[in-house]
Amino acid sequence: MGHLTHRDLNASRERLRDQVAHALRAALISGELRPGAVYSAPTLAEDFGISATPVREAMLDLAREGLVEPVRNKGFRVTEVDERDLDQYTEIRALIEIPITGRVTRTATRDELEALRPLAEEIVRAARDHDLIGYLEADRRFHLALLGLAGNERLVETVSDLRKRTRLYGLTALDERGELIPSAEEHLELLDVMLAGDAEGAEACMARHLGHVRSLWAKGKRPAEA
Repeated sequence: MGHLTHRDLNASRERLRDQVAHALRAALISGELRPGAVYSAPTLAEDFGISATPVREAMLDLAREGLVEPVRNKGFRVTEVDERDLDQYTEIRALIEIPITGRVTRTATRDELEALRPLAEEIVRAARDHDLIGYLEADRRFHLALLGLAGNERLVETVSDLRKRTRLYGLTALDERGELIPSAEEHLELLDVMLAGDAEGAEACMARHLGHVRSLWAKGKRPAEA
């Protein structure tokens, strides 16, 4: 294949399997690995210059995250999310996250909310540093930690699964245009509204943020598929 951007993998620093999975996530985000395409572990291993075993194991990790799906005797297909799927997943997230944000605003302590600030700042920092994987990971941790304050573990698991199914493709183009930074800064805005005790304002802020994320996904999807 030979198209995958070369990435140095150093097994002495961390498990090779984890490094490969990290590199593959980066390739998914950048659009190097295209939605709907099938990739074999041996071919990807050639791009990395390593054996197929850690690549196959990493792909299985990504399959559990919903990023790829096994294709018998061929390899792994990058999962696709069409517009209808995305709208439905976003609607479910809105039904859960908007009212829960209002509830948490009313019930959480100031210390519990302030504990989210480092995560919100990390999201902004990652966006400014063009760290796309860091951006997505910090964003995931912030939203799930916020929902966790409601005390319902199953609810957190549900949203976590929905987030995996609606991950962003083609973020590189959005990053280059600086469009991720405003979305990142919305987390700090939301936190400030919650700390002010404005439950209705927090719900409105979350609704706007989810709509913004939906718009970003649609914009980022096209360059990756062009």
